[in-house]
Amino acid sequence: MDVPTTLPEKLYLLAYDPERGRHLTTLNLDAAVRAAALTELLHRGLIRDDGRHPAAVDGAADGLDPLSAWLLEQIRQGRRRSWKSWIGRQSWSAHTVRDGLAADGRIRVEERRVLGIFPVARVTLPEPRVRKELASRVTSALKGPLSYVDPADAALVALADAAQLRAVMTWGQRREFRARIAKLAPAAGPVPRALRRAVAARNADGGGAA
Repeated sequence: MDVPTTLPEKLYLLAYDPERGRHLTTLNLDAAVRAAALTELLHRGLIRDDGRHPAAVDGAADGLDPLSAWLLEQIRQGRRRSWKSWIGRQSWSAHTVRDGLAADGRIRVEERRVLGIFPVARVTLPEPRVRKELASRVTSALKGPLSYVDPADAALVALADAAQLRAVMTWGQRREFRARIAKLAPAAGPVPRALRRAVAARNADGGGAA
């Protein structure tokens, strides 16, 4: 099975902790995948940075994941919001990405209820090597020659750092590679800064880090 093509799908798989067999939390993951969707649209030239806001650009939207396609439609409807606002809005964004990956057979989702009341979903990876490949790309982006780093991989690193996704990079790694991450961040345009602000606002409200 090949690696997914879109950034929200890649980030969702990277945020999965293979040792624990689950995502550590969906709080920052929701914001992270929305940020990844915005970055995907930027990379494809379907939106542009209009100062503090994303603005739609005419173009074919073929091959987008469900979350990126939905966000593009919302932006095309003329809803003018800041980057931070698009990222920080409450939604089931991680579930949207999850369901798309499940439909493609990239993950398995087992629905059950805790105490017979609270619905939870257990996610498993039928092909663990796909996540391993993504993790190796993160390592290469952090340690390999900068000129060889694919913009999508650079964006993944910057977004994972901004969202504090521990399953992608530990706090120690984020500190060790701070200068390198700063050089990779421009690949995601204004999104990492907006994501960092959205996460900080959520943590200040008591949401906690991912």
